[in-house]
Amino acid sequence: MSDVRHVLVLPDRDAAEEAAQALGERFGLDEEPRLIRDALAGEDDAEDAQWLVVVRDEEERLDPGELDEFAGEWEGWREEP
Repeated sequence: MSDVRHVLVLPDRDAAEEAAQALGERFGLDEEPRLIRDALAGEDDAEDAQWLVVVRDEEERLDPGELDEFAGEWEGWREEP
């Protein structure tokens, strides 16, 4: 088994939470995605942060293109490894 992870970059916490919930429903995930706040060094303002949704895909069954389109629904994108 590999340690493949997909990272979706989303503009705010609400979008990240909605996307994380919808990911499980749309793609039938076994494990809940992790949410991570990503801010530039020294930035404490939540408005300056991006939110990451990290999805484990050990069986490599998720299509990167579909995940990118999915993230785009929340004005986000899939980060290339």
